[in-house]
Amino acid sequence: MSSFELKFLVDIGVSKKVEEYLVEQGYDTKTVRAIDTRMSDQEIIRLAASEGRMVITMDKDFGELVYHSAMKHCGVLLLRLEDATGLVKLEVVRDILESYSDQIKNHFCVYQNNRFRIRRIKR
Repeated sequence: MSSFELKFLVDIGVSKKVEEYLVEQGYDTKTVRAIDTRMSDQEIIRLAASEGRMVITMDKDFGELVYHSAMKHCGVLLLRLEDATGLVKLEVVRDILESYSDQIKNHFCVYQNNRFRIRRIKR
């Protein structure tokens, strides 16, 4: 999938390095940091869905919103990288996009313990 087909909304806490990388690679990227740092998770997922964006986050609450509350979404990439540096987060996101960019849109994806899972969520 080309960088023009995936669009992202990057949650606070992910890393400015990740934000910059996505923009440099040509991805249509917006950041919660630039919109409103006090946005609720529900507002984030609604905005992302309305604009066809996948959310990149470190916040496990997005799983609750997608699975149990059944909020409409265009995909979530959950990075379970507690205490990771911005550089480590960047490396993980770069590796995911290089290997799976054609598979992640509209899916709930989790990276944890050096493993990457992609799950389709019924919407």
